[in-house]
Amino acid sequence: MTGQYDSSYDVIVAGGGSAGVAAAVASARTGARTLLIERYGCLGGAATMRNVVTYCGLYTLGDPPRRAVRGIADEVTHALKKRGAITDPIRHRGVYVVFEPEAVKLTLDELAGEAGVDVMLGAFVTAADREDGAITSVTVAGHDGYSKFKAEAFVDCTGDGDLAAFGGASTRYGNGADVNLGTLGTRFGGIPRDLQVTALDVAKAVADKGFAPGEVTKDRSVVARLPVSGDMVIYVVSADYDPRDARSMSAAEAYGRRQAWAYLEAVRTIPGCEGAYLVATGPEFGTRESRHLNCRGQLTWADVQAGRGFDDTIALGAWGAEWHDRGNYASSFDFAPDKSTYEIPLSCLHSVDTANLFCAGRLADGDRLGGAAIRVMGTAMATGQAAGIAAALTADGSFDPAEVRSRLRKEGAVLDGKDAVA
Repeated sequence: MTGQYDSSYDVIVAGGGSAGVAAAVASARTGARTLLIERYGCLGGAATMRNVVTYCGLYTLGDPPRRAVRGIADEVTHALKKRGAITDPIRHRGVYVVFEPEAVKLTLDELAGEAGVDVMLGAFVTAADREDGAITSVTVAGHDGYSKFKAEAFVDCTGDGDLAAFGGASTRYGNGADVNLGTLGTRFGGIPRDLQVTALDVAKAVADKGFAPGEVTKDRSVVARLPVSGDMVIYVVSADYDPRDARSMSAAEAYGRRQAWAYLEAVRTIPGCEGAYLVATGPEFGTRESRHLNCRGQLTWADVQAGRGFDDTIALGAWGAEWHDRGNYASSFDFAPDKSTYEIPLSCLHSVDTANLFCAGRLADGDRLGGAAIRVMGTAMATGQAAGIAAALTADGSFDPAEVRSRLRKEGAVLDGKDAVA
């Protein structure tokens, strides 16, 4: 990892998923020299590497749905629309759009490149140095060994909180005994484009197969049909694992792949799906919750239910508290009042004990249901954009929550529920 990469940056963002790309682009546009580190060979995270093909949280859940997240998220969806690679809003418990992962890869490449972000793929953070209550550098591993990079500010968008944990920042795993269950996105081809397959169809097929206990885990989920290929993606393959532990993760991946083939047998019994085949599993489990950064504030579900406002609001949430139980594999979905928006404060993205560290995406500090609501990719683009601006301002010594809000407004972000429009 030499050549195009410098040894020192203003801002380093770890993790190139929805939150990380938004953070890096926002940081660079604010004027910071920005490095984005991603362990896979493409950007997108869950959208491109986990078969999570739905952007949730962009729209409110009422009827009609209103757009709650704009800014960089708007740029992503507009680019996908130009490529014919994203659907109009679809309703199934929540409101979401479905996209083609390959188009997301190209779109994010272009977005980061135009912003002047240095992107380092195939690399991940393995250590971080700390001094006087701040992170000063990270060590990055790649096929050419280890390299160290310094920065004035950092944003952890790894999903698992690796940078924060290695840098000695205060973190926690889940919320006590509560940790949201992970699911392996499973993509099937060979299904006629004009054939409507519903969640109830899948549930009936699974029930009729009469699987042995433990052979499969769930019987229903959203059914997403990709806008170009027409492939079907479902989220029924589940496992109870600890994403911080390689042995636990390895066992879950193997168990998940066995389940995927069993579910294929069930899908083939749905009329019209006899020619279905397995296109892809994952290729990695979709972890819904791992570490949280312990932050200066925490978004609680009580805040959401009360419609609480914050002086440092930097984004709106619109998704419900989607909880998947590790004990019985059942899921629940709690709504905000009137299926409206709710405010997300900058304080739940700012480390409680490390002044130059921010986070976004599912690392954001929320309680069991608050965290389950704001973790989704549409919302992650909003929290990522805010964290990137905050980090850039921190790097040049001018951090001020009011200035973060001002810049977000100028960039088209929605900070007030009254501004969410169809």
